[in-house]
Amino acid sequence: MPIGSLRPGPLVEQATERLREQILGGQWAVGAKLPGETALAASLGVGRSTAREAVRALSEAGLVKSRQGAGVFVVATEPHEDFGARLRRAAVAEVYEVRAVLEVQAARLAAERRTEEDVAALYSALAARRLAAGLDDAAFVDADIALHAAVVAAAGNPVLTDLFAEFAPVLREALVELVDLLGLRAAGPDTGEAGHAALVWAIASGGAGEAADAVGAELAATLARLRP
Repeated sequence: MPIGSLRPGPLVEQATERLREQILGGQWAVGAKLPGETALAASLGVGRSTAREAVRALSEAGLVKSRQGAGVFVVATEPHEDFGARLRRAAVAEVYEVRAVLEVQAARLAAERRTEEDVAALYSALAARRLAAGLDDAAFVDADIALHAAVVAAAGNPVLTDLFAEFAPVLREALVELVDLLGLRAAGPDTGEAGHAALVWAIASGGAGEAADAVGAELAATLARLRP
């Protein structure tokens, strides 16, 4: 039975959700073998690579399992965790990968080029982030992004600053959801305080390597929690 073409948008996520719905709806019971990659792609109206990634996502969720030489079989009808949350985590991870590429280099340049005004702005943003620890998640995220924006501004590259400004709304949306998904403030409302203080100190001191390491470590730790 054809599954039906997908609407425009993030095709892998849509294909994954569509296949999950079919499994939950009983089209493929536990123990059943999924159609081959080519047939599956045709039924979804997507390319083979998209179908392959969708099956991989289902496998990571514990719904299907590949058996070498035999095919892909349904092994469960309920994922290991809430499926919507899993897909959102995947999307946030992609945002963080881009963020890491941009901000690690920005921190390095900031340490090399910062002015007295930049340093003052960084310490002011750090203090504002600390104060925002007592506020709600959205306000805390806004203060956090403002600090990172100050780091990027201190790099002294207008193109980099404009790029971050374009990226910031997507980053904010991802961060607000991330705080909730991972419970990042559960252990303490000022999560990341030490790392951010180290970042500002490194830039103010002119330590390019230390600044890059500080922001890189922060982002890498979050990425590790996002990826199963």
